[in-house]
Amino acid sequence: MSTLIPTTAYLIRAIHEWCVDNALTPHLLVKVNAQTRVPMAFVQNGEIVLNINYTAVKDLHIDNDAVVFSARFSGVAQHIYVPIGRVAGVFARENSQGMFFEVTDGPAPEPVKTAELSKAEAAEPSAPKKSHLKVVK
Repeated sequence: MSTLIPTTAYLIRAIHEWCVDNALTPHLLVKVNAQTRVPMAFVQNGEIVLNINYTAVKDLHIDNDAVVFSARFSGVAQHIYVPIGRVAGVFARENSQGMFFEVTDGPAPEPVKTAELSKAEAAEPSAPKKSHLKVVK
């Protein structure tokens, strides 16, 4: 069986369309890293929230690999590139309804359905993951 395409990009497109159809403002929550191209002056605590409404962006394209568009920040046009795996969430500004995702450095992860876990996997507790965050003073 071939590898399935992750659902994250499809869900981002769906929530974006739902927001637009309901006259809400779609926003992306992005965890910034070296592959992310966003205006660093607006990044706080390694995150940036981007308005992706059609009135705020130009040439919005959400494919299975990345969210790409142009937007103005403080009057300066910027080209934005966000790998799908760095999108932490897509939501409506007005009511915060949307979806949130686990952030990865590679391809977007698939949600794990508990019904698909084997009994052996479900019985074994997994060790807590070590945080990738560093304390900066």
